[in-house]
Amino acid sequence: MSYYNQNQPPVGALPPQDYSKDAYPQQQSSGSSDFNEGRLAAQRQNSTPPSSSSAVRLWRPNAQRNVRNQWSKLNRLRHDWRSAASAARSHATNIVNSYLSQKYMDGMDFGVLSDMPNIRKKACSKLFKQQELHRAQFLSSYRDMVAVATQMVNTCKSMRSYFRGTSNSPLAQFSLSSEDDSDDGSCGGIPVFTFFSITSFENLAWEMVRMFILELNLKRLLVMELLSIYDEKVADVTVLHWSDEFYDGELIDLSQLNLYSNENREPIFPCLKGCKTSTSSIQPKQLQDSNVLQVYITTWLVEVNIDRCRVDEIFDIVGGEMRVDFSETLG
Repeated sequence: MSYYNQNQPPVGALPPQDYSKDAYPQQQSSGSSDFNEGRLAAQRQNSTPPSSSSAVRLWRPNAQRNVRNQWSKLNRLRHDWRSAASAARSHATNIVNSYLSQKYMDGMDFGVLSDMPNIRKKACSKLFKQQELHRAQFLSSYRDMVAVATQMVNTCKSMRSYFRGTSNSPLAQFSLSSEDDSDDGSCGGIPVFTFFSITSFENLAWEMVRMFILELNLKRLLVMELLSIYDEKVADVTVLHWSDEFYDGELIDLSQLNLYSNENREPIFPCLKGCKTSTSSIQPKQLQDSNVLQVYITTWLVEVNIDRCRVDEIFDIVGGEMRVDFSETLG
């Protein structure tokens, strides 16, 4: 990894913004065009009056350790997401293959097996059982992705280090929650390492996590569609609707991700990055064309809401500030 000039903030750094810990910011612009803003941000951070020299000496080592730990966790979680998404895509592909085999069973040439009694019916029954197994595995992988996104959000909210008790004690202790309204967990906005304050680390983390939240919401739509397809000649399957809870506790998980509307009493409908949410309802189709299903699988694979280059850039920026090479800590 190439490190930045220590007299200048990293290229691509974002200026501090007033994000509350419970608000999920919109997607930020990316790229090296943020250089000047990042430099001004660093100047503002360094000019912020700190609490006291003793408080700074006590706070900074703990804050550095905590921020490293939280970003290491984010690094691990992004790879957990990739593993869960890959497993889900494999199960989704098997669902589609099983469904299409049942759908076109009547037109298949069984050759010498055609004279066997009920061969097509037995084959469809077997394929349906396989489809049911893959449905359960697909839903389990989706649930894993929701869990990963939830952990990402909790990690973004755990960047700050709050004094526990008095900051004047030589044996000061710290907490991830505030015991004093005057303590915002950033020690007056001072740089944690060289340039970035806690707020800057939070901004970069939220920018990245927001991508995964948007992508999760789009994937939920695909989950609804792929779990609802079946050949009505084989068996009846309960069709999912957007307002349904796909697994026990899902709506609680979506609420933690700000993906559930208390006003409409249903999950927020997905949208692409930079677009407004659609309010139109959608009904899943039990029978789908093979081309449409291929589009679903491709959409799942490409993850249109996640800018992988920007995610890698964020970890390079943060790693440069911390002197940590995240490419060597893949988990």
